[in-house]
Amino acid sequence: MTNSITEFSLIDRFFKRQAVNKAVTQGIGDDCALLKIPQGFELAITSDTMVEKVHFFADCDPFDLGYKLLAVNLSDLASMGAKPLAVTLALTVPKVDENWLKAFADGFFALAERYSVDLIGGDTTSGSLTLTVTALGLVPTGQALRRSTAKTGDIVCVTGHLGDAGLGLKINQGYDCKQPDAALKRFNRPDPQIETGQALLGIANACIDISDGLVGDLGHILQQSQVGACIEWEDLPLSTEVLTYIEDTGDWAMPLTAGDDYELCFTVSSDKVQNLTIPHTKIGVIESEPGLRLNKSGNIQPLEIKGFEHFS
Repeated sequence: MTNSITEFSLIDRFFKRQAVNKAVTQGIGDDCALLKIPQGFELAITSDTMVEKVHFFADCDPFDLGYKLLAVNLSDLASMGAKPLAVTLALTVPKVDENWLKAFADGFFALAERYSVDLIGGDTTSGSLTLTVTALGLVPTGQALRRSTAKTGDIVCVTGHLGDAGLGLKINQGYDCKQPDAALKRFNRPDPQIETGQALLGIANACIDISDGLVGDLGHILQQSQVGACIEWEDLPLSTEVLTYIEDTGDWAMPLTAGDDYELCFTVSSDKVQNLTIPHTKIGVIESEPGLRLNKSGNIQPLEIKGFEHFS
């Protein structure tokens, strides 16, 4: 551990890599990065911040943290059908720990290299551990998936399982899961649904990634599209471990409200469902009546549309 390393040598040593995208004409090394946007595409931009003890535990493995930091931003691009292009990273650390920085960078670039994402700039400073990524992606002009375009009669679908990452959090908080590995992996190293998002272009009407829980995130689609929905409890894709957790605790709401799944929730018209080529589960239908409802064993009950709130 040392504090003799300078800001610029830190960047050069841990974060400067050769650009792999032709659209990046200037990466790290100047006051600004330069990108050339190909004709026929729009630039999708998202930014997300993770703060120690708010978004991750203080003893979080730095490799996992680097991986997840990038994953949550790529997930936003996936939800709009964008292909990742490049990111910037603002890194605030309380001290320079070279072993921590190497592990963090290794995790970050493990996912970046998987999707050919270039790190093109950012900032480093001293302070409480705070990490911010701005991610840039390309989507064909006029084809981006949005939250505001769900239609009455659409089928509500999700990818993957619900609640596995929430179970991973419960395990970290002390729940005794007999087979914890899958849930912990989903919590620590979520997989952004990049290919799935692009496959939904021209098919899905609306889409969002599940970062703050199905109820809250589907709620964003309903509110912005000015529609409602009813989802079917028996149709929810729940893993054996999550079902066991519900049986043990009675906490059936967990897979509906827990965050960090980073799967996609999307709506598609009934005449296009057969065109879906990606694995998915149909969980409900969009209705004209506002609000979100759950059909649980024939008992339809309203669900409060609320996800994770930083300032509640």
